[in-house]
Amino acid sequence: MTPPLDETTVLQTLRQVIDPELGCNIVDLGLIYDIAITGAAVAVTMTLTTPGCPMSESIRLGVQNALLNLEGVADAEVTVVWEPPWNPAMMTDLGRAHTGVRNF
Repeated sequence: MTPPLDETTVLQTLRQVIDPELGCNIVDLGLIYDIAITGAAVAVTMTLTTPGCPMSESIRLGVQNALLNLEGVADAEVTVVWEPPWNPAMMTDLGRAHTGVRNF
């Protein structure tokens, strides 16, 4: 039986995508801004730690591939935005602990 496609399942899947510069997953870094699920289609709005991130396309494609490999997903759209700008306060406690960033 296929588990229901919901935001929790999508977030768990996106934890597999690691920012190669920081060595932490994009969910705990606070890079995911929105998830929209419509049937078998998932749309993710996200950001990166800096607009000049040299790995931006690689991370975006990693998110798209992770979603497309999720059972029940037939289409995945990933949009990278710069507003609001990312800042370390968006990180989860796990993300801060992993990267050594102090609490805000």
